[in-house]
This record gives sequence, structure tokens and C-alpha cells, in this order.
Amino acid sequence: MSLWMILPVSLPVFTITGIWVVYAMSLYNQHVCPVHNWLYNESCDEQLPLQRGPVLCCTLDNIPLISKCGTLPPESCFFSLICSTGSFMVMLIALLRYAHVIEKHQNCILNTAGLSSAWICAAGLIMVGNFQVDFAKVLHYVGAGVTFPSSMLFVCLQSALTYRLAKTQDEYRIGHLRVGMALLALVALVLSGVFFCQESFALQHASAIFEWIYCMLIMLFYGTFAFEFGDMSGDTLMVLSGGGGGGGGGGVNGFSTSGHKTEVSSGSNHHQPESLSML
Repeated sequence: MSLWMILPVSLPVFTITGIWVVYAMSLYNQHVCPVHNWLYNESCDEQLPLQRGPVLCCTLDNIPLISKCGTLPPESCFFSLICSTGSFMVMLIALLRYAHVIEKHQNCILNTAGLSSAWICAAGLIMVGNFQVDFAKVLHYVGAGVTFPSSMLFVCLQSALTYRLAKTQDEYRIGHLRVGMALLALVALVLSGVFFCQESFALQHASAIFEWIYCMLIMLFYGTFAFEFGDMSGDTLMVLSGGGGGGGGGGVNGFSTSGHKTEVSSGSNHHQPESLSML
């Protein structure tokens, strides 16, 4: 069992815990309303931080979208840190997954497209975390418009790649798990996008909940790479440096060389009795 498996497990542990901490901080500072709140108003007499009492007057500015939770300080600082660190981990996991596929099998279009989509997602995530929606709305939405589709594309490509490379029953089970998570993420993403465009307060609140579900599913999907990373070795890094040559080609060349040596050896053994008989 390789220690590399800690990397994909640490991503969902770090990010999911981190965004819930950001939500808790935002809720404590009364920058957003609770997730279980479904009552919203057109306007309030007092701003949310100035209100006191068990019942809060919430407007559309207080919907607990993930980005909204990380808009104002001090939680915005932690939100930027989580997004930046998470984007780096996404790039690293995707790169190692790309090299592992080449090492164990061979490179293909799905593998290259998966790496590209993950890195595009990481770039968008950095924009989401560092350009808060209330202060740089255009750049924030550009980042979100890049992050959500590319992350969905990544899980779809990796699900297809898992089935393509599967040989054992356990690998097919991992494929089933990833397809199920990808389908749930797709449903959550579509519903979140559709509800976000509605004027209904309840539907926009539902959009926030589906956004939370989608993000957690994507992070958990990355965690499933612990299955492949468990048998990863230092040879995987050699693939990235150009020293591994790729699983398919290297195996063929090795087989041909050994076959040639066997043929030469058998040929020399074949001619040896003739020389002895002449003596």
C-alpha cells in the first residue's frame, strides 16, 4: 500500500471541512442566514449583523451560497486559502492520475482530456476564491462559469476512463461508484443552475443547497482515486520526467528484447552439439 493514497483522501477532508468552517464563521458573524432558513423578505429594516432575536430578517443577499459565505472578512481570508490550496491539490492529483494511467496502461484521449479539464477547473477555482462576488462580480462569475462545467466534465471523463481500463471486479465496482457520483453531481449542478435564475426565494435557497451537494460530491469523487494511488510508486514520477516511456510501449519493447535474447540463446545451444560432434 503506497502512501500516495493519502493525497486524494486529504483533498475532500480538507476542502469539505474548510468550507463548512467558513460557513460557520459567516453564520456566526451573521453575514448569511442558516441553511435551514426558508423565509426571506424583499427588504429588512435593519441589516442582518444589527438584528437581534431568534428570528432573523433575511434577503437575497443573505442566501448561504458557498461563495456568499466567503465574501466578507474574516471568513473571506479562509475561503481564499481553501480555494487556492484546493486548486493546487486538484492539479497535483490530476497530474499523478494522468501519469499513473500511462504507467499502468497507455495514454489516450480520455486521459489527456481529463488532465486538461482538471487544470482548467483549478484555474477557475483560484478566480472564485480570490475575487469575491460582492466586490468583483464579473471575474467571480467568470471563474464560476469555468469551474463548474470543467469539474463536471472531469468526473465524466474519469468515469469513462475507469470503465475503459477496468479488468478486475473491484475496478468495475469503482467505475459503478464513480458513475453514480457523476450522475448525482450532474443532477445537482443542473438544479442549482436552474433554481439560481428564478425569482422565488425558496428556489434560490434550494439552489444554494444543491450547490453545496454538488461541491461535496466532486470532492468525494477525487477521494476515490485513493484506490489507484494505493499501488503508485516512484516510477510514476519517472513517467512525468520522460524516463518511464509509457506502460504500453515500454512493455512491448521489453518483451521484444527478451524474446530476442531467448532466440539467440536457443540458437547457440542448437549449434553447440554440431561443433562437439565434429570434435
